Amino acid sequence: MAMLEVKHIEKHFGDTKVLNDISFSLEQGDVVSIIGSSGSGKTTLLRCLNFLERADGGSIAVNGETLFNAGDRSAQSDGEIRKRRLHFGLVFQSFNLFPQYTALKNVMLAKELLAREQPDFKRRRKEILNEIEHQARQLLIQMGLADRMSNYPHQLSGGQQQRVAIARALALEPDILCFDEPTSALDPELTGEVLRVIRELAEKKTTMIIVTHEMAFARDVASHVIFMDNGYIVEQGDPVQVIEHPKEERTRQFLAHYAQK
Repeated sequence: MAMLEVKHIEKHFGDTKVLNDISFSLEQGDVVSIIGSSGSGKTTLLRCLNFLERADGGSIAVNGETLFNAGDRSAQSDGEIRKRRLHFGLVFQSFNLFPQYTALKNVMLAKELLAREQPDFKRRRKEILNEIEHQARQLLIQMGLADRMSNYPHQLSGGQQQRVAIARALALEPDILCFDEPTSALDPELTGEVLRVIRELAEKKTTMIIVTHEMAFARDVASHVIFMDNGYIVEQGDPVQVIEHPKEERTRQFLAHYAQK
């Protein structure tokens, strides 16, 4: 059984069809890179997987549990949606850190808010918060930010902010970690910092979906590459095959255009 099964996902914005019959799967420990030009639907797909957008068709299942089925039109509570969203961690291209909180607090916040909903929180408050803080500190150390925990986002470089965002996504222990062009707002040196962290996560068999324009990175790190164009999956498969020996003309045109930049 695949860890993630995405079947026939469709998404419309008004009369514009943004996602068309999107289907793919991944196993635990897989790294899927999604490539394609701007406007091809990559970010919308991630937002549908993370329940930030509701797909208009198709289904999403994790570990055999159906999280979304467009045929089920029954209303879902905010609590149910939050619970389903916990299967996925999302790292945004623009960091999206809370400016009023330190790096440490940014990593702790979501887990702390979830803990406060538990019936035993008041009784075990100190113990629970200490556990959350310890985990957050360990994640920031893993990200190479041991000396930056008390810094606010404006005191951090873009690469450091993105590493805080990765730690924040990992804090909720998601089944699948999703990245939406995590280096697009960074200069080459800072891009290298973030890509090194993602490589280390891949070596630890973290299951990931990465939307990226870094073709060499997609080829070297991914176990599976998906090329999207105009809302469709045009080609998918082994990274070397898709990126170096694509079968489809649209894939070849995209890669040729990318190589000229």
